[in-house]
Amino acid sequence: MRVGELAKRSGVPVPTIKYYLREGLLPAGVLTSPNQAHYDDEHLRRLRLVRALMEVGGLSIASVREVLATIDTRDDSLHSKLGAVQEAISQPGSVELDPLAVEDVQGFLRRQGEEECADVTESNVTHLLAAALSAARSVGHDHFQDLLDPYLEGLKIIAQADLDYIASRGSRDDVIEAMVVGTLIGDTVIKAVRRLAHAQVSRKVIGDSVVPDEG
Repeated sequence: MRVGELAKRSGVPVPTIKYYLREGLLPAGVLTSPNQAHYDDEHLRRLRLVRALMEVGGLSIASVREVLATIDTRDDSLHSKLGAVQEAISQPGSVELDPLAVEDVQGFLRRQGEEECADVTESNVTHLLAAALSAARSVGHDHFQDLLDPYLEGLKIIAQADLDYIASRGSRDDVIEAMVVGTLIGDTVIKAVRRLAHAQVSRKVIGDSVVPDEG
């Protein structure tokens, strides 16, 4: 297919496709003439993945490039690749870490048998968790870490559903694509469904009762 058809099938405008090509996020097509190139279904798959990473995940060009490099590494196990992809899409930002929050995360990791993660800044994922607990402490919620263990137990159910979804895909490339897109979209879906769960549990536990005034 030519670039116009690629744009039509992917929903990505031609100028954006050309930008992705210049940035190396999309492999070059096969030249059929000095000014024309042919693209195939692999380009379409990669284009949809890049779009998901940037538009759904909000990742920078550099982060997208890192994710794609991880995906294209052929000698890693799928388990290792999942961890590498999650590291690449977890961006902790520049929040200053509270030492007490770091201790909270380290204690949580030890309880879960993850002693090798003692330095939380070595992993984007654990750094992100420490940053969240630091933010909680900064607004007076010093015991938010008490939720970590029950959160993990609940999220293992979700993780099992995620892995079942990923494993049901056909080819290795389909599994990897589902791994990336499922994680990004799943984060948004979990956030929305959690709001629904809050509403249902609140209706059951709190109902229409009025919070009493202090004093």
